[in-house]
Amino acid sequence: MKKKIITIVAILIVFVLAAIVLFNKVKNDQDNGLTKVKVAEVAHSIFYAPQYAAIAEGFFEENGIDIELSLVPGADKVTAAILSGDTDIAFCGSEATIYVYNGGEKDYLKTFAQLTQKDGTFLVSREKIDNFTLDDLRGKTVVGGRAGGMPEMTFEWALREAGIDPKRDLTIDTSIEFAAMGGAFISGIGDFVTLFEPTALEVEQQGYGYVVASIGSLGGVVPYTSYSARISYLEKNPELIENFTKAIQKGLDFVHNNDSETIAKSILSFFPDTSLTDLTSVIERYKAQDTWPQTTNFKEESFNHLQKIMMASGELDATVDYDKLIYTKD
Repeated sequence: MKKKIITIVAILIVFVLAAIVLFNKVKNDQDNGLTKVKVAEVAHSIFYAPQYAAIAEGFFEENGIDIELSLVPGADKVTAAILSGDTDIAFCGSEATIYVYNGGEKDYLKTFAQLTQKDGTFLVSREKIDNFTLDDLRGKTVVGGRAGGMPEMTFEWALREAGIDPKRDLTIDTSIEFAAMGGAFISGIGDFVTLFEPTALEVEQQGYGYVVASIGSLGGVVPYTSYSARISYLEKNPELIENFTKAIQKGLDFVHNNDSETIAKSILSFFPDTSLTDLTSVIERYKAQDTWPQTTNFKEESFNHLQKIMMASGELDATVDYDKLIYTKD
């Protein structure tokens, strides 16, 4: 009997402690006046430096927002998360909004802010190649991104622009999961691989390959990565969306107004396994190719270029009007 009483008391203590923790958390959220917003990011990459700077420098807090970031690899999985209600805002390739709209979803996604305007991948070769050109890919095997995803479609666009047929002149393996591409290449698969940073630099430093080209420099200006939300969420939270956009704009201003080392120091905590020196080098790479736009504005010209890339890849039969998928506050 005594043991049962002790057990019951112990259980009650656990429940009381849990209730105190939950109460304190709710109280803190209320006290700081911040609105929690769940954001699903398609990848965790230095490519998204303005976003991490906005968090690190307190720009979201200044605008009354507490960001809860979760990594959901692949734009298809990000959209699945937002359509199921698991997240509030999708951060992924802009092509995702088109796929959802064409899929017949009534409460579809609209883009409200852009973060990147170039592809963020780099082409890594297994062998060192001096004076590399895309012609060096003829007859080779490239570990590419997911079919229908922005990295793969932009890469194929760059090939076509260089007079290379992605289907006939080389082999592109799109069967490997995004997060496993670097590991697959290290294990011996493919002659080349397209990788985001810091993975490309890590592969290089480990002696498994050499960065030979920037796909971003080859693919042109395109609304590559952006923030979107369901129509219902946008309509219910216009002020929050406006404040979210303000924070991202401050993040963009920060990367444009500071040198690479200053930016690296700001976002270093988001990449604990990357040294300050390496982080600075990667940011310099992204700055050199004009990765980040001056503003969050989602331009019609770049949106149309995106759809041209999708159509060339066979992923889109007819274009969607810009006004259909771009959110503007009335």
